[in-house]
Amino acid sequence: MKSFCTYKPTAEQAGLTVEAYLKQVLQFSGRKLQRLTRQKGILLNGRPAYLQKKLRPQDTLKVLVQEDAAYGVLPEPGSVAILYEDAALLVLNKPAGQLVHPAGQTGGGTLANFLAGHLRQQGIISAIRPVHRLDRDTSGCVLFAKNAHSQHLLEQQLAAGSLNRVYWALVQGKAVPPAGTIDAPIGPHPRLPNRRSIDSRGEAATTHYRTLRQFPEAALLELTLDTGRTHQIRVHLAHLGYPIIGDGMYGARSTAIARQALHAAFLTFRHLEEDREVTVQAPLPADFSRAVDALSGSRAEGLP
Repeated sequence: MKSFCTYKPTAEQAGLTVEAYLKQVLQFSGRKLQRLTRQKGILLNGRPAYLQKKLRPQDTLKVLVQEDAAYGVLPEPGSVAILYEDAALLVLNKPAGQLVHPAGQTGGGTLANFLAGHLRQQGIISAIRPVHRLDRDTSGCVLFAKNAHSQHLLEQQLAAGSLNRVYWALVQGKAVPPAGTIDAPIGPHPRLPNRRSIDSRGEAATTHYRTLRQFPEAALLELTLDTGRTHQIRVHLAHLGYPIIGDGMYGARSTAIARQALHAAFLTFRHLEEDREVTVQAPLPADFSRAVDALSGSRAEGLP
């Protein structure tokens, strides 16, 4: 069964031809337009579209979703916690200790494997397309596109800064000042291949932070990123002298939590078919909440 994405031109886009809308607004290549035309995959108000037809605000344009024939990963049975889903994408809640996608020596048991298994149970064959990644021991929101076109549009949002990720981290010490911006380039570690370090010759990296709660010897910070370098938050906070609690690579191991206390708490993006913003929240994991309790000396109520 063919699947279509539906688009409604705005008043500003009225007057564009179907071809111009597909190329300028949806960023389709000429080759893709040719392929869709051969497959009768462009419908205007329910009928095959003439590419030079001018669009009106009341028009409905439908474009065939050209799915890949394979998942790209081995489908496996496993739990996936869906925080949000629509026709174009899913946001999953990744538990700590799980990779987003197979990498290195890990070929299975990842969030992508479990999502492929979930889709297979529904009779859906579609490539697994994570739009971004989280470290193995970071929990929280991960965005997956359902088709190649949605992935392209979401990656454009990520590059333009309209797709925003908000993280919570427990750090050692007291951040001074309580809010600020860390602007320090990051490159490979000079001796340890799996690590990153601050390097004037590295890639530009910018992290914004603010203190949500201060404890006697630790703080709960909220962080947003202008860039997405490997281990960016962990490296930047360690560089400032406020390493993430439980981060054995850049900070110090802790009895309060068995992994780095870093959680992708919120994800905000523009809906791909409607003119509105969507914000998704991943609930704080139990181990993170227990660490807050231990560091505050009392049971945390209503974080932050």
